[in-house]
Amino acid sequence: MGVYVAEPALARGAGVIVIQEAFGVNRHIESVAERLAAEGYVALAPHLFHRTGDPVLDYADIPSALPHMGAMTAEGIAADIDATIAALGDYGLSGPKIGLIGFCMGGSVSLFAASVCRIGASVGFYGGGILEGRMGMPSLLELAPGVSVPWLGQYGDEDKGIPVEQVEQLRATLAQNSVPTQIIRYPGAGHGFHCDERPAAYYEPAARAAWARALEWFDRYLVRS
Repeated sequence: MGVYVAEPALARGAGVIVIQEAFGVNRHIESVAERLAAEGYVALAPHLFHRTGDPVLDYADIPSALPHMGAMTAEGIAADIDATIAALGDYGLSGPKIGLIGFCMGGSVSLFAASVCRIGASVGFYGGGILEGRMGMPSLLELAPGVSVPWLGQYGDEDKGIPVEQVEQLRATLAQNSVPTQIIRYPGAGHGFHCDERPAAYYEPAARAAWARALEWFDRYLVRS
């Protein structure tokens, strides 16, 4: 499995796994890793499509992304995250020193990881599959009771594929869990609002606020060496 690596000039004793969108480990995902490295984190972005050719797809080519997503399994995703956790072990990082952040498809994976993987905190951006499971994973509502590490979910109110009503269902279900969780909604923001490689989707006010909250989440909950 390929992994994009971004190493900090001045390490802060923690790492973050970056989970891709449905379009592969493209320039946007690499730039997220680089931004995390600039904050002092060792950032690794695993190529989750490695079993089906490891493509990087155009944002307009959603049909080509669907077969790759459809071939994924919960077991494979967990194995790939575990392998990335093991790679962070080479930097002296493990468990509570490791965060995870995911976008779109990776936003869904972020909640899955918060329930099954050995990490310290997780952040998801506009992760779908709230009512129905995707990529071989249970729905987010099914996963919510098993969340075992702090999870932050960030959604745009104008996301046509993730209705606000579903986001609020997820919030209510997570509230029954004793682990710290939070959902933030952004008025005026649609799906992909953080991705500055997609001019039609990018919404700078929400992107800046959501990024700041993600960094604060990791700062609050990750253990440092």
